[in-house]
Amino acid sequence: MKRFANLKRLGFFTRLLDEAPPADRYRFAAEQIVRAEQAGLDSAWIAQHHFHEREGGLPSPFTFLGYVAAQTSRIRLGTGIVTLPLENAVRVAEDAAVLDILCNGRFELGVGTGGNPSAFAAFGLDSAQRNEIFARNLEIVRRALTGKPLDGGDTLYPQRPQLDKRIWQATFSVAGGARAGKAGDGLLLSRTQPRAKDAPNATLAEIQNPIIDAYLAALPPGCEPRIMASRSVFVADDHREALRLADIGLRRALPQFMKGGHLPPGETLEEMITAFDTHVGDADHVIASLRTDATLERVTDLVFQVHSVDAPHPHVLRSIELVADKVAPALGWTRTTAKDVALAG
Repeated sequence: MKRFANLKRLGFFTRLLDEAPPADRYRFAAEQIVRAEQAGLDSAWIAQHHFHEREGGLPSPFTFLGYVAAQTSRIRLGTGIVTLPLENAVRVAEDAAVLDILCNGRFELGVGTGGNPSAFAAFGLDSAQRNEIFARNLEIVRRALTGKPLDGGDTLYPQRPQLDKRIWQATFSVAGGARAGKAGDGLLLSRTQPRAKDAPNATLAEIQNPIIDAYLAALPPGCEPRIMASRSVFVADDHREALRLADIGLRRALPQFMKGGHLPPGETLEEMITAFDTHVGDADHVIASLRTDATLERVTDLVFQVHSVDAPHPHVLRSIELVADKVAPALGWTRTTAKDVALAG
């Protein structure tokens, strides 16, 4: 039975997409992260999105994670991602430093170039320049966190140089993998990626393994790899119930999926599950499905999300428990105990 020898950490990820008003979305996400900590998971990650509620429900990640930090004590809290080109880089560094202090060093800073082109326009920016803006802002964040003088001579207060070693870069491309590796940052891989028209049946591993190759090749000598794969995983006690919920969620998500550049899937649920790169069912089916993903043989961190099944909140809570209790241990993950945490601290 295949186990992933490199898998060190297990996380939960949410874009806060529950079919609910904003207040309930935030409450549900907080409860899901608390449940993840109770289940023994190592990390929880949230995404930032501006304006488009079908893409994500949270424009203010640091505010939300401060709220969650007060309800948790052990689980690491990460941004997956902050859309760095749309932010003031000095404010990102300030918010990250304060949050990391308040949560006793549990924060992981994930950044990326993402964002809908119309969001760039709303911020008075040109989407075509996102890569240049990202590179400039990331350099400012690093300078600020490590206490180097900024334009005008001021330095950050409070400084948090240790956060410079907890930066992660998200990318869809080989060039982005090389950029993250060269910086010694962690690599964030997405749960799904659009297929090229000339390779519509390419596996996610065939797309993402070259990104990992570029990352590892660029990583400085002696720098420990940090490779995180996000995956769509929904587990239920009953396999048929999992498929019923998946049929509802995936069909509801299809218009947004197509808008993101994905090729049209077939009409059957099985074809949609494949197109969405989703692992769904009871624990045994999900374990078998994840074992076919060759990318996971190379990652240090597996972070799962229920998107785009997006089952009702109670089902999400149960899925978190089943992943921690049955799925992840079968793949090679070992739950961190309270004693282990104390020794590590």
